Amino acid sequence: MPFDYNPEKEIPNLSGKTIFITGGTGGLGAESAIHIAKHNPSHIYLSGRNATSAEKVIKQIHQVTPNLAVTFIKCDLASLTSVKEAAEHFTGQHRTLDILMCNAGIMGKKPGLTADGYEVQFGTNHLGHALLIKKLLPLLQASHNPRIVILTSQGWGLHPHGGIIFDKLKTTQDIAFAGPWRRYGQSKLANLLYARELAKRFPSITSVSVHPGVVKTDLVAGLSLKDKIIVYSTTWWLLLQPHEGAFNQTWAATVDKAEIQNGGYYEPVGKLEDGKLDKTARDDKLAERLWDWTEEALRGF
Repeated sequence: MPFDYNPEKEIPNLSGKTIFITGGTGGLGAESAIHIAKHNPSHIYLSGRNATSAEKVIKQIHQVTPNLAVTFIKCDLASLTSVKEAAEHFTGQHRTLDILMCNAGIMGKKPGLTADGYEVQFGTNHLGHALLIKKLLPLLQASHNPRIVILTSQGWGLHPHGGIIFDKLKTTQDIAFAGPWRRYGQSKLANLLYARELAKRFPSITSVSVHPGVVKTDLVAGLSLKDKIIVYSTTWWLLLQPHEGAFNQTWAATVDKAEIQNGGYYEPVGKLEDGKLDKTARDDKLAERLWDWTEEALRGF
């Protein structure tokens, strides 16, 4: 085990807590759910696109904790209508939410657009989650010691010059050099900035961004051969298994409030690394601009 962290021992009793995990049907989301399920939560919700994958994860959880309530909610983050319906499905059943783990994401994709016409990585990784957060904020505020954990990546550092190219977000942003990775970096920078802005605007909710580490998941498996070679050749000695990759986000979701800094950026496991951020990632005016842009984009949903 590469980290001095044992979720079996360090995740506290989660009695009475309701948890919502995006991308909970596979990869890090599923592993997070399995870790958390062992600590007596009230209800775990797994969102994703694939009901068959969700059933497999639910069966895994029930092998360990047979009586735990685990529910799948269909949600495609690349469709704001789908996100809206998923949020309303949840709010129709609950008045509070304790932990929202914004885990789902895509990486290194070819140029494309979401159902709503946004660059596909930005629209999926940031905007879809932002709408879900917006819809669930009242339930989080009604909870005791609520938490939002947003997965980012060290890939935020691949962002284009200026950080976020706002006037190109309704295009495919078909950048000639390293386009898929610059678009990915832009979306992961947005995740980081948005968590910090949430912490500023809603201080009663602990909101953080986390890098899971370099993890051997379907995100890597789905890359082109060229991009797989880039990832494996530059990080093979760092690669984590999915159950290890979930450590940082389960730590962030469950650690005592006194031990986590609201708005912070964390690397595995539980290491506050705001000092690693470049000028763009530390730019509070950029975070405010992202907030305002996002609010306008989500108007009507």
